[in-house]
Amino acid sequence: MATKAWKELSPWQEHPEAVAAGVCAVLVLGGWWVLHQGWLGLGLMCLSAAYVVGGYNSARDGLKTLLQERELDVDLLMIVAALGAAGLGLWSHDYSMVMDGGILILIFATSGALEGYAMQRTERSIQGLMSLTPDVARVLVAGQEQTWPIAQLAIGDQVVVKPGELLPVDGIVIEGQSAVNESSITGESMPMDKHPGDQVFAGTINGYGLLRVEVHQPPESSLIKRIIRLVEQAQQEAPPVQQFVERFERVYARVIVVAGVLLAVLPPFLWHWTWQTTIYRALVFLVAASPCALMASVMPVLLSGIANGAHQGILFKNGAQLQTMGQVRAIAFDKTGTLTTGKPLVVGLTATGGTPENLLRVAAALESGSEHPLGTAIVQAAQAQNLTWDPPQAVQACPGQGVKGQVEQVWARAGKQAFVCEALPDWSREFLIQAQAWEAQGKTAVWVSYGPQLLGVIAVADMVRPEAAEMVSHLQHLGLEEVVLLTGDNRRTADYVAQAVGISRVYAELLPEDKVKLVRQLQHQYQTVAMVGDGINDAPALALASVGIAMGQGGSDVALESADVVLMADRLEKLAVAVRLGRRSLRVIKQNIAVALAFIGLLLIANFTQGISLPWAVVGHEGSTVLVTLSGLRLLRP
Repeated sequence: MATKAWKELSPWQEHPEAVAAGVCAVLVLGGWWVLHQGWLGLGLMCLSAAYVVGGYNSARDGLKTLLQERELDVDLLMIVAALGAAGLGLWSHDYSMVMDGGILILIFATSGALEGYAMQRTERSIQGLMSLTPDVARVLVAGQEQTWPIAQLAIGDQVVVKPGELLPVDGIVIEGQSAVNESSITGESMPMDKHPGDQVFAGTINGYGLLRVEVHQPPESSLIKRIIRLVEQAQQEAPPVQQFVERFERVYARVIVVAGVLLAVLPPFLWHWTWQTTIYRALVFLVAASPCALMASVMPVLLSGIANGAHQGILFKNGAQLQTMGQVRAIAFDKTGTLTTGKPLVVGLTATGGTPENLLRVAAALESGSEHPLGTAIVQAAQAQNLTWDPPQAVQACPGQGVKGQVEQVWARAGKQAFVCEALPDWSREFLIQAQAWEAQGKTAVWVSYGPQLLGVIAVADMVRPEAAEMVSHLQHLGLEEVVLLTGDNRRTADYVAQAVGISRVYAELLPEDKVKLVRQLQHQYQTVAMVGDGINDAPALALASVGIAMGQGGSDVALESADVVLMADRLEKLAVAVRLGRRSLRVIKQNIAVALAFIGLLLIANFTQGISLPWAVVGHEGSTVLVTLSGLRLLRP
């Protein structure tokens, strides 16, 4: 066991580039000292060993790219330049050039180690998600706790989670209460109170209470597992800007090699140089013009942005979507479950001569067997007041109208005004005025009758998310040219919600194909359009939009699969954060590309005007590469 632990912490295995750079440094310094002592053979042996140790990985990777992909690699150009300097020095007996080649190899190896360390910060930030999933769980079997591997859990198993432990699975709390830290999933810093019936997620941290959780989906389908898979996928997919840079690099590398060869073979009198100086300038040219910094300008930025987003509850499925998010000019919202909570609540009622409790009790009795969201809201409101009722008899659901049945052997109805009032001989028009006022506010009026009497009207509303208005305001302040509401709901409700959140352009009573058509129109007008939704009917529009954004907690599986960005825990305020993160990533990429090109230009000018040495060319070239890599890691900061 001790041997295994030692191997896991072995510096050579953990940081092979750093170890190789360290050994190379010792050999180069040793070779320099020995040469100055006049021991030529031993000095050349030390420098040769430095070439092998420091340049082995680069030479291997460069040759592999050349042989398998028929492409020139920057690593290979560096090795050619170093070997060219060594050959030129041996041929001319100018051993300082051999030393220059050794310094080139050393700086290149050191730069590779620094870049590897910088990228490991991003990798660690992303792989930190992996540690959020425990390997085992305490499972209740016949009333006894047993420890099972997570992979063996099935839907319906009951898991015990003690205070301070990571939750092993997604599930529903069936016993106990606690405050759960969900920051790893949602980015929410404050613990969320959990009671029986609440959903909890794998990878979150239980607080003060003992919880019994019932598994409601396979462990491999948990939210944290999906996040990990999508982030890993994002690491493998090159966004358009990276693909462009890679294509440019292939052509650019060929141009550099041809230009370097021409520079080396052209007659020296054209430059007023000797042959030795001409070849040396050509080698410096290969180093100075190599596009290492250009290649490092993109992916560190996007990977850091993806990691940053994941830790704030914003899941980008790939780097391309982070890039596109920064280019969004218009955004369209679905209403139900997106700008609203998607969970209707009873928000008002008005009764006739009877009591409001009796109105609510009769309505709940009729709706107790219904799965309609409005009926569920009425039943929950009655339960909250501890009202009880006998099971209804002869219940009949009338789709689009309401429900009727016998409550305590008396026929009752609940639903739309026309459906309820058609069986009543007389009723007060005052209730119609109240119902119309509620509907003007985006609420749904549920009329209730009992026998020949109208009991009253209940107002049910899908509440606007409290953060929605502020979120829309932030998007408008960010300079988005258009914010649109697309909904299948009626015009009156749509207008009310749009007014409440600050959206002026509204399209209501839409079918899924209508939403697709409107998103296409917006793209024609604004080019880059984002769509935010949560339901199955939003999936086609999410797939068509430049960036599809799904609500992670309440969103359907189809919507989550169709979307490019997922907002964990349905936190709308994170949408503005996602836009800023996308724009920030584009700014940093442009800055990095500008810095990389500026360094290349300055080094080339210095090569032909000042005659800089090969080591200084490497310092400038590799320094710019490290600089843009570290610049990309700025996006790890919130």
